[in-house]
Amino acid sequence: MSKINPVNRREFLIGSTAAAAGLSCLGLGLKAEPFVIGLPLEDLPNTHNMMIVGEKTAYLSHLPMFVRQGTPAVFNSPHRFQVILEATFANGNSDLTSTYLSDRASNPSVKMYTLNPARFVLSRINPNGMALRKFRGNTVFRGHLERDGVPFIGFTGDTPPAGGVFDVNVKRVVHFHQFSTQVTKPSRLEYLLFGKGAELFLAHFITRPDDFDQIVSVKIGGHSFTDEQLGKGMRVTFADRGNTAVERLKENDNLSGGFQVPGGAPRTLSVAGTREFYFEEGELAVPPNFEPTAEETKAGFG
Repeated sequence: MSKINPVNRREFLIGSTAAAAGLSCLGLGLKAEPFVIGLPLEDLPNTHNMMIVGEKTAYLSHLPMFVRQGTPAVFNSPHRFQVILEATFANGNSDLTSTYLSDRASNPSVKMYTLNPARFVLSRINPNGMALRKFRGNTVFRGHLERDGVPFIGFTGDTPPAGGVFDVNVKRVVHFHQFSTQVTKPSRLEYLLFGKGAELFLAHFITRPDDFDQIVSVKIGGHSFTDEQLGKGMRVTFADRGNTAVERLKENDNLSGGFQVPGGAPRTLSVAGTREFYFEEGELAVPPNFEPTAEETKAGFG
């Protein structure tokens, strides 16, 4: 996907001095996994832009990247995390979540809504670590903030204040994982199911390059879920499709997906794809590609 301004989210890739200084002791490893002495290492604060989906509840999905360097090789982009959050927006006592939900309802043809947060350390969101419950936001855009997005919540100028403009409250961490070169990429198509009630989404489970990011709304038959189950980002596997962008779940697809509630027996779901809200593969290549791929163009995301 082509970008108007790829700098703010990708300073690491274009030689940010601060990032380089923070990495020097690791030979550009930038790992957040345990080091030799057993202590975790932490990234510097960075800009972690996110997609927003949901007409009744706001869900945030971090825009990830891999990048790979070092010996042994590690994924060293500060964006090497797949993160899905249930969140609210507020400015003091002023509720801004309703502003987003109202705007989305008034613009049904717009697929992408995006959040530009102030700089923060993404790994602190990890529920098994610090479990950060709040970070600062700059702007919510109708559309893609790195292309033709229209700002309508928060800062609308050229250079936002360093401390952000409003609060992003983390209500629930639906999913969090760090990319690892030690993980085997699934051969079959896998997604994370999340949402509430009848508003359900599948996000492609991202593991290794070349991979893709995707969020699609779905209708599920044959099973109902509690909010608690959906709040954990349940895995759904489509055994009859390969784990490729070309074979991804698309609008109007009707598939059978396998899942298993912890402690329960394996079950089969009837899954109907209704709307593809986001699809990206170029940025998840190694090295990343910021020009539209053939599949992105075909899907209308180029």
